[in-house]
Amino acid sequence: MGEIMSTEKKNIVILSIETSCDETSAAIVKNGTELISHVVHSQIVSHKRFGGVVPEIASRHHVEMITYVIEKAIQDASYDWSEIDAVAVTQGPGLVGALLVGLHAAKALAFAHQKPLIPVHHIAGHIYANALVEPLVYPLIALVVSGGHTELIYMKAPGYFEVIGETRDDAVGEAYDKVARKLNMPYPGGPHIDHLAKQGKATYSLPRAWLEEGSLDFSFSGLKSAVINLMHNLEQKNEPISPENMAASFQESVLDVLIQKTEQALERYSVNHLIVAGGVAANLGLRAELEKLKKRKGIQISIPPLALCTDNAAMIGAAGYVAYQNGVRAGMDCNAEPGLNLDDFSS
Repeated sequence: MGEIMSTEKKNIVILSIETSCDETSAAIVKNGTELISHVVHSQIVSHKRFGGVVPEIASRHHVEMITYVIEKAIQDASYDWSEIDAVAVTQGPGLVGALLVGLHAAKALAFAHQKPLIPVHHIAGHIYANALVEPLVYPLIALVVSGGHTELIYMKAPGYFEVIGETRDDAVGEAYDKVARKLNMPYPGGPHIDHLAKQGKATYSLPRAWLEEGSLDFSFSGLKSAVINLMHNLEQKNEPISPENMAASFQESVLDVLIQKTEQALERYSVNHLIVAGGVAANLGLRAELEKLKKRKGIQISIPPLALCTDNAAMIGAAGYVAYQNGVRAGMDCNAEPGLNLDDFSS
């Protein structure tokens, strides 16, 4: 008798590591869509008193926690190394010292256990966090909104990234943090402004940076400066400032630009699936406006649950699976790339 060939598809299990900023995280992800285990150690308490992330402190905390989170992720999954097919890790962008901790840990594990090493772009991770919730429908547009990034990305196939719009100065999350600081709110400022905005009205006149006609790029530096200057002028005149109304005015200006630019991208590229990713995707005001966009345009919109919006290793495992399937591999000479370009990372 001839040998009967199995048609069962082999599961691909990836151990993933994320240390690009101030979260030390490891996860076990199966087939890019199933989260088996996930461990995240946040450093927010350590950085809060400084009003932002201190790179040296972040790196030290990663060194302290990296072994624990990896071992915990493997233990929680009840897997051994014979069941793990590859190690995926964030190569960039991010804080170089922080990235190096995760990358060296990943290289050591890949070498010791003779597993492929898969380098992952941090923004690709944020995008593929959505794959842990529902299938992605190509072609699609991804709106990435976080503390360090504001980008519109066109994807015609898995692992293909074309940046069609990006910030020319401050990222949206960075603008939120700086305005929050002026309003005497703790770090990170985004959630506090979002909460405060719901209690106020957009009574202050603030600018919208549309840039040149047809541009899908963003600019939030002028808006941030306008808020700070307006508050300074009101303080000089001893006029009262409503923090609730200032937060609502700022958020309305931000959301107007994000939504209109995103809508233009959807129309220009004729796609029916919008993915939203990054820490600012947790913003409830943004989610409400996206729901209106969904009804207005009749499109599918994917937003990951709050736990997958901020930096985490689950998203790196999901993106790592796509890279693995596309044949992406790295050698032991792989280095951290704090300014890694997403276009160059496209498969």
